[in-house]
Amino acid sequence: MNTINFKKSHIAATVSLVIAAGISTATPVYAQEQNLNSKDSSDIEVIQVKGIKGSLIRAMDLKRDATGVMDAISAEEMGKFPDTNLAESLQRITGVSVSRANGEGSQITVRGFGPSYNLITLNGRQMPGTGNTRSFNMENLASEGVSALEVYKTAKADIPSGGLGATVNIVTTRPLQQPGQHFSASAKAIYDSSNEQGNDVTPEVSAVYSNTFKDEMFGVGFSFSHQRRDFQKQTANIQGWQANVDLPSLEEGTFVDPRAVDAEGNRVGNHFFPKDMNYSIEDLQRERTNGQVTLQFAPVENFVATLDYTASEAVTGSNSIGWGIWNEFGGNINSYELDENGTALYADIGGNDASFTANRNTTEVTARSIGLNLEWQIGSNWEIELDYHDSKNETDNGADKGMGSAGQVILGSDQLVNKLYDYRTGDIPSALVNWKNGTSELSPGEIDSNFSQFIHSPGESQVKQLQLDTTWYNDSFDIGLNSIKFGAARTKQTTGGYEAWSGLRGGPGFNPSFTEIFPDSMFTRHDTGDLLDAFAGGGSDLQPNYYYTYDFDEAVARQLAYLTEDVMGGDVYSTDAYFDGIDSQSSVEEITDSIYLNTKWEFDVSNYFVQVNAGLRYEQTDVESTVRQRVEKQVNWESASEWIMQYEAGGTDNFLTQQGDYDVLLPNIDIRVDITDDLVSRISWGKTMSRAPLGDLAGGRSLTGSPKPGARTGGRGNTNLLPYESTNLDLSLEYYYGEGSYASIGYFKKDVDNFIQKTITETTIEGLHDIFNGPRYQQAVSDVEARGEQATSDAIFAQMLANGNGNAEGKIEPTSNDPLIVWNITQPSNIEAKSVDGFEVAVQHLFGETGFGVGVNATVVDGDVKFDSDSLVQQSPLPGLSDSANFQAFYEMDGLSVKITYAWRDAYLIGVGQAQGSADAPPQYAKEYAQWDMSVNYDVTENVTVFAEGINLTNETEQGYGRYEEQFLFARQYGPRYTLGARYTF
Repeated sequence: MNTINFKKSHIAATVSLVIAAGISTATPVYAQEQNLNSKDSSDIEVIQVKGIKGSLIRAMDLKRDATGVMDAISAEEMGKFPDTNLAESLQRITGVSVSRANGEGSQITVRGFGPSYNLITLNGRQMPGTGNTRSFNMENLASEGVSALEVYKTAKADIPSGGLGATVNIVTTRPLQQPGQHFSASAKAIYDSSNEQGNDVTPEVSAVYSNTFKDEMFGVGFSFSHQRRDFQKQTANIQGWQANVDLPSLEEGTFVDPRAVDAEGNRVGNHFFPKDMNYSIEDLQRERTNGQVTLQFAPVENFVATLDYTASEAVTGSNSIGWGIWNEFGGNINSYELDENGTALYADIGGNDASFTANRNTTEVTARSIGLNLEWQIGSNWEIELDYHDSKNETDNGADKGMGSAGQVILGSDQLVNKLYDYRTGDIPSALVNWKNGTSELSPGEIDSNFSQFIHSPGESQVKQLQLDTTWYNDSFDIGLNSIKFGAARTKQTTGGYEAWSGLRGGPGFNPSFTEIFPDSMFTRHDTGDLLDAFAGGGSDLQPNYYYTYDFDEAVARQLAYLTEDVMGGDVYSTDAYFDGIDSQSSVEEITDSIYLNTKWEFDVSNYFVQVNAGLRYEQTDVESTVRQRVEKQVNWESASEWIMQYEAGGTDNFLTQQGDYDVLLPNIDIRVDITDDLVSRISWGKTMSRAPLGDLAGGRSLTGSPKPGARTGGRGNTNLLPYESTNLDLSLEYYYGEGSYASIGYFKKDVDNFIQKTITETTIEGLHDIFNGPRYQQAVSDVEARGEQATSDAIFAQMLANGNGNAEGKIEPTSNDPLIVWNITQPSNIEAKSVDGFEVAVQHLFGETGFGVGVNATVVDGDVKFDSDSLVQQSPLPGLSDSANFQAFYEMDGLSVKITYAWRDAYLIGVGQAQGSADAPPQYAKEYAQWDMSVNYDVTENVTVFAEGINLTNETEQGYGRYEEQFLFARQYGPRYTLGARYTF
């Protein structure tokens, strides 16, 4: 989609020079204005500037000439974007920071508002999110066919709504905007230093082509890119922290607790213990293929039809091995050491189990978008544009052709004495296990079958959008009015998915024992010398300092052969994710009708050039949610550490449909004043909005299928959630003092209404009784303690079986004498308004004709949306809020260009809730992160360029924590990667 202005304004005349020169490979959708007939500009002689300098100049000119506050990144030349990844490029923009997946930039945060608060458009069209979310994963889209990225930080009535933080428009190539034949092809060899199992060097190839025919009546363009990357991810992680578990009465000297004591002798404040501790090595292979075809037809000078099709496919295959301990629901504590905030730095915990886990997963993300755009000039004053597109994004974690699902095999043992969690030194906690064999190492012959599980959870998101825009250009009234633009749109967005879970097959638990299934030769012992060695306390300093690997397929085949229905009954081993059908299913449909009016004014006030953009957008949205609800029967205790929900056999699942609706009015006004030819001031006021997360809109109630004590959780959606509405104020001052050189400072404030809070309510459900702490459970505890033994979950479970409380399969079922289970049900609701404000500063300087240039920017953001780590009450913070800074320096002269970049992001809140966290919905934080990248390009000839790139040169790692930094959550290590390649252009 292109906004076309036939009455050239002060801005349009400047931008037309850029277009005429063929400097950019495509016209940015909203920021530029042009004539339909590109041949009109052929008489203008300009000098074309390519490379880094040309890219920075074009981006700066777009920023300077825009209405409102916007930034842009332009391609350096056809087929060459400044970074290898669109998200990595966006983080160079002031106020934009990225979150990472697999060591690459994935999703963006703008001015402290995370991915779900920002809208991604492709040539002005709203794109569906990845999977069941609104968030678009930008690492799945190659940069070669992209000519520009535009980031709109202030409200604009003629832009689709949804970008509360910002709207990011991805602009692709259009052949009629750059007449003639153009071609660029590149080939790269990627070396990822982390790789162990795949190929050390993997390929990436791309090509971009465009051409025009019959005096620019026809245009055709295409782009193609294919990349493969093999790499390894090493991880240490804790799934969650449990608050205020029962502390035992211990003798002095067996615990350390520096918390204050009140008058009654009780400790003041909360205390926290980890639910588990795990380590893993994951070998990944990722292939990404992108393609786009664009056809244009201009039979007359005042009409252009554009048909384009964009497709992408990203397949990520993963094999991992992990090992660790499980601490269940926080009991069996023998000794401990807490710090001042009550976090366990050391804990001696008895019972439960330890395991060696193999995972296999192949996830495929496919996206496609087809669109038709018609632009028609009627006379000299009217322009009509009609645009329709159908875009879809599908995610499938069952792309493994053998299983059709994601699989996990857990082997291990419960024959342990105790476990020692220790985070008193280093960056990574240790989790040493003392086994009953008298050592801290389990032998291969003692490794037993616990359980396996297989999950298939595909999701799909689709957007169908019809937009009609009409513009009237004023040449009749001398009142300063430049144009009036008005239009209407209908957007239908649907998203849905389902999950099939096999349940815990082949068990669960170690009773009876099946160690004979697995021969010693199946396991290979390794030491940890090369594991997480970029962290203090990693490598050979880890405890345990060994681990076993085994073949996933062999472990599955042996259990399929041994754990048959004759042996296991209802727990028969199976790899079928649909063992008992579909477990959950939901879909959400949103239909939004919108109309808007936008006016542009230009006039002089006391010799100052003033430009005003004022508009109003109205939207009405109808929401419908459909959710499958299974009929729960009871929760069985099936092994010492596993509790499994049972459903009514042969019961008919219910499909619950609910509706909701809302409307919004979004006004905006932008005022720009040219104080001098070089000094520009802006003030913008307006409203933006972002819709509630799609998962929150899905109504109905769901309960976890594995409700362990301390993790009896569930969720309930709210189809009537209102969208976030933000009233925004922006002030900025920009000084453009030289070619490609400027300095700017800006202040922004966002007052957000309808903030969404996840409220957790304790609820009991009739018929669902709790074995835990019931009369039979309490009797077993008394029996165990009467023998002078510690009442671990293993001992209690065994005692209940000995007391005759088990069924024929050795599982314990609830009775009506047991109390009802207390469930912690989470439901979203709209609450009060909150505010965010901050400052943005940027400087870009080109040192004349020396070839040197530098750019630096920083964003400081604050607000009343932070998480209070000292409070256990439910909260509604803003994920993603953080300060950020970027730096780049380059040299470009005589065919040689060298660029080095640095990106820093302060610690930020990832989200609320931990996988195995307690009912108080604890937070997840990411530690501050900084990364250095570098690229070198050399023009061998006018058409051939060779280049080298280095990503994450200093081998930076990712770390996360809970309420406090001492509450370790994850540490991830990837390693640097390097690229060597060549590009051919004509």
